[in-house]
Amino acid sequence: LGPIAFITAASGFLCGGVFLYIVDRMLPHLHMGLETTEAEGIKTHWQRSVLLVLAITLHNIPEGLAVGVAFGAVAAGAGTSATVAGAMALAIGIGLQNFPEGAAVSIPLRREGLSRTKAFLYGQASGIVEPIAGVLGAFAVVKIQHLLPYALAFAAGAMIYVVVEELIPEAQREEGGSKTDIATIGCMLGFTVMMILDVALG
Repeated sequence: LGPIAFITAASGFLCGGVFLYIVDRMLPHLHMGLETTEAEGIKTHWQRSVLLVLAITLHNIPEGLAVGVAFGAVAAGAGTSATVAGAMALAIGIGLQNFPEGAAVSIPLRREGLSRTKAFLYGQASGIVEPIAGVLGAFAVVKIQHLLPYALAFAAGAMIYVVVEELIPEAQREEGGSKTDIATIGCMLGFTVMMILDVALG
């Protein structure tokens, strides 16, 4: 795109953030450790378990988009910047963090009295949006190749919005230095794993 490439990156990035902002305001959801009265989004009388699942589901939308766009870029032949190894590194990294994310849904639901089977199925249901978003992202990139730069920036903006608005504050919510230190160390280790994957597979 020549000298105006920054417009594509900036506009796509901001659109991703705006999209997540709108979804966050509209979709009823509840974050871990909060009372049902503190649910975000449109007011509803849905059960606490449904609101918890929707909170994690909201986080999974940009994750699926990012993986789908990465593989779509490879399929579209987007030059040397997009490789199968790079897309696989992203998919592995997001797949790894889905294990604790699923547990973050299932364990509190089990503690609230749901059966093991129901708690497990709710945890699985929270991730169902990820492959759907992935397929949509890949399809859009393959069919409309000029959207690729915008799609990559959009996915990045959506993921950064979730991290800054939801995940970092939630990880630092616990009182006391040791628990927040563990969350920070976990974040650093996660970045390290992704850098290793990126260098080893890229």
